[in-house]
Amino acid sequence: MEIKIAENDVKADVLILPLTEDYEGALYSKLDKETDGLIKRVIETKEFTGKHSELTRLYTKTGKVVLVGLGKAAEVTPERLRRAGGKVFLSPYLKGANVATAALSTGIFDELLKDSRHTAAFYFIEGGLLSRYEFKQYKKPEKEQQSNLKTLIVSGGLGSSGTSLKWLNAVIPAVSFARDLVNTPSSDMTPTILAEQAKTLAGKRVKVKILEADAAKKEGMGSYLSVAKGSVEPPKFIVIEYKGAASAKAAPVAIIGKSITFDSGGISIKPADGMEKMKYDMAGGAAALGIIKAAALLQLPMNLIAILPATENMPSGSATRPGDVVTAITGKTIEILNTDAEGRLVLADAIGYAIKHYKPSAIIDMATLTGACSIALGNEAAAMMGNNDALMDKLKKASAETYERVWQMPLYEEYKDYLKSDVADIKNIGGRTGGLVTAAYFLSEFVTDTPWVHLDIASTAFTDKDKPYICKGATGIGVRLVMDYLINSND
Repeated sequence: MEIKIAENDVKADVLILPLTEDYEGALYSKLDKETDGLIKRVIETKEFTGKHSELTRLYTKTGKVVLVGLGKAAEVTPERLRRAGGKVFLSPYLKGANVATAALSTGIFDELLKDSRHTAAFYFIEGGLLSRYEFKQYKKPEKEQQSNLKTLIVSGGLGSSGTSLKWLNAVIPAVSFARDLVNTPSSDMTPTILAEQAKTLAGKRVKVKILEADAAKKEGMGSYLSVAKGSVEPPKFIVIEYKGAASAKAAPVAIIGKSITFDSGGISIKPADGMEKMKYDMAGGAAALGIIKAAALLQLPMNLIAILPATENMPSGSATRPGDVVTAITGKTIEILNTDAEGRLVLADAIGYAIKHYKPSAIIDMATLTGACSIALGNEAAAMMGNNDALMDKLKKASAETYERVWQMPLYEEYKDYLKSDVADIKNIGGRTGGLVTAAYFLSEFVTDTPWVHLDIASTAFTDKDKPYICKGATGIGVRLVMDYLINSND
């Protein structure tokens, strides 16, 4: 959707008018006169109270007006604004053949959130745009549910620098791109197809390289390749270089995303119930691609590396068996006790590859890694672990800003004992206790001293119910979080 900034009166099919619960009427007195006092009347009669996300549509002689409540002014937060924006943009009031252009009055936002990173109008629009995402490649929507809204006209309110508008125009499409990749059925999102999607990002600043199985074998990535052995789909080790820094040799930030395009569990096969959702096991990789897409659109002045170790994890006569021992790119041997703990195996070689070839300034990996994550945190936050407090603190700030919440978990040295193997340097699971943290500790064994953060997004990458501005399915978590961190990493 195109966002236009207009200073003067504009023509639109509908006017969106946000109001707080304690609105006193002076701000929109001119508009109220033009509507013969209709706005004032619905407020005085309590037909509209301004409670959070309350909606009322008015038909006036000047056109349709949609009132949206923001709650009490003192209780307004960026997240409450996103939710209010999502509510109105999802409403039937902004759908239909006759609604192609909407105007948003931002006057009331000028008095809200003066100490926030962005303006109040930004958060409202961000929630609205996020809510408009639909995955409809396989389903024809009903006509009455279709939205023809193409243009949003905003009367200022996004700041004078243009930064907020650039974010909306770059990051929101990148989130939608990631969500599309995750929502696509695994038959249509194989490692090969995911690699083709990565190639669409190639451009002046972006170079895409695909390592086939033979090349990965020459690199010594036995851990990654052990996961691919059971599938007829060839693995694709996807490497994307984004060069935005003044010096091409400046150390990049490495973004590594688990990219299991379908996870059956391998020989340690999963239960049938819910297995259809295992198409989402490449959500970390999808987020990594979204980040590169947004970085290129924004022309971020830094270097990035995105690595997606893409493969399927399937059972067959050629699949890796529990008890097998493999060798990672670092030379460390791994005893595989459970083939359903495959995400850490592909990430281990991806981390090793990043350090070996790029010597990154920092590594952030994102992975739908453990069911233990949802047991610990429900579906409300990603688990965060790492070896660098400064890096984790910056991601916490980005988390608070974007509401893609993270919660730091410990990586005690004692967890190493959980992973001791009788036959190899390390084993890939640590037993029933501490599954969330021992998975992260396994990864730490391949990081050396590079600043590193692991984000377990298993409980947040997919939602089974509609949320205020995120519909059922893929959430796109990680794109906004990491982009906010990258943009503000020097703060």
